[in-house]
Amino acid sequence: MSFKGIDHVVVRVKDIESAIKNYNVILGLEPTRAHSDALQADQAFYHFDNGTFLELIMPTDEASAISGPLAKLGDGVHTVAFAVDDRAKTSEQLSEQGVRVIGGTFVHPGDANGLLVQLSSD
Repeated sequence: MSFKGIDHVVVRVKDIESAIKNYNVILGLEPTRAHSDALQADQAFYHFDNGTFLELIMPTDEASAISGPLAKLGDGVHTVAFAVDDRAKTSEQLSEQGVRVIGGTFVHPGDANGLLVQLSSD
């Protein structure tokens, strides 16, 4: 298992326009915007020179996977994605150690102190 560092952080927000205004001031950057039909969400990406990024995400539908955590927990960190050498191998090793892995990509929040951990590889 080889964790290389943080790949990106996802912040769930109720109002993406307000969040973008805040982060534009904080970071001094303009985001790239997108809409994901698959996630049923609007997104804003702040890319950094070291290859990492910050993603703001706002659900556009109650059926979005972001809607439940947003309603329950409010705005805040939703996911921290760690870069790994081999996602499948890391997922397998974590599972062997009793860590619940969802879809080979995410560590269940119950095993990560309430945080959704993502395994990210190229």
